[in-house]
Amino acid sequence: MVAVNEKAPDFCLTADSGGEFCLSQQAGGKCLLVFYPGDNTPVCTRQLCEYRDGIESFADLGVSVVGISSDSLASHRSFREKYDLPFMLLSDPDLEVAKMYGCKGTFGMKRAVFLVDEAGVVRYAHVEALALFRRTATELLGVIAALEEDGGS
Repeated sequence: MVAVNEKAPDFCLTADSGGEFCLSQQAGGKCLLVFYPGDNTPVCTRQLCEYRDGIESFADLGVSVVGISSDSLASHRSFREKYDLPFMLLSDPDLEVAKMYGCKGTFGMKRAVFLVDEAGVVRYAHVEALALFRRTATELLGVIAALEEDGGS
């Protein structure tokens, strides 16, 4: 797993919009990478809808949210539209990026979140041991706010 205070591995993936997202192009802004097992699954849907509902709070802290799963772009487009998700979803079909971040599991992608700061350094990392659990928006916002107070970007 990528550790806190390490440089985040760079990657480029295709977004549900059809464009390309490269982490290195996000320099100067904070990015919350949300790895999740799959579109339209109960826990993932609750998790991403909760982040949707807290998107203004993430934005107030200068954080953009990006979802990543192995699902197809068509699945992502449908899922994003169905739940009105205000952030892009990236397709990692071969789990190459998941592997780079230590969240490739035996049966697919593990649920994980990584906060990458303006300099491309990981400031928070959490990979769930069990796919049934997730970091809530409230937990993540608290962590991000605490990092801001500590001057940790």
